[in-house]
Amino acid sequence: MNPDPGEEGGTPAVEDFRGRVALIASPIGNLADLSFRARERLEASDLICCEDTRHSVRLLQRHRISRKPLLSLHDRNEASRSAEIIDRARGGDAIAVLSDAGMPTVSDPGYRLVRACIDAGIPVDVLPGPSAVLAALAGSGLPTDAFYFGGFLPPKSGKRERELREALERRATSIYFESPHRIAKTLATLADLDPERPVCVARELTKKFETFHRDTAANLSAEFARQPRKGEMTLVVGGETRRKSRSE
Repeated sequence: MNPDPGEEGGTPAVEDFRGRVALIASPIGNLADLSFRARERLEASDLICCEDTRHSVRLLQRHRISRKPLLSLHDRNEASRSAEIIDRARGGDAIAVLSDAGMPTVSDPGYRLVRACIDAGIPVDVLPGPSAVLAALAGSGLPTDAFYFGGFLPPKSGKRERELREALERRATSIYFESPHRIAKTLATLADLDPERPVCVARELTKKFETFHRDTAANLSAEFARQPRKGEMTLVVGGETRRKSRSE
């Protein structure tokens, strides 16, 4: 009897990949973080859908994965591409989906495709892997028992401040992606709202210059104002820890 795909081995036999769509988590910086399972699935795929084909080519070359047909799949064309991808899957192709970094659909393209596959009865497999959210949370030194991920902070100052106020009122740790061009202003806003709140900025995760900046909002605001930082930023904000009174 053939083993169940969920038993030891982790993935279906190669022939079972036909007609399936796989969401594959890609490295968030260090290309060596691609899992062995992900590499096998990419090698077995007939078509690889990529947020940016130029970026994905470098990953495939790094892991010596045979050159595959690539199809761009990004925010601007995902709705129209989904029908084409579903037709390919119905025809028996094994299809992989890659974003530039991390898991497709999480602050990246892929949600519309997954929804369309589910509606069409096309099996969708998820191959987990590198995550900036979990890496930042684990390294922040802040509580991990409950957390909220808010994606990218709003670029407009008013909406950004409202979101940060909600983070400060939340009991759980909050995690956001933020632009290096706005991180100093974001930290200044946090410092104005709650200067003693513990905050962490995880910068350039998994890359050569990976750094965790851990301190109060006030101290980090002063640090980033004094010395602007470059690179990809993940902001982690400690939750509200004060006990509510019984009358509340």
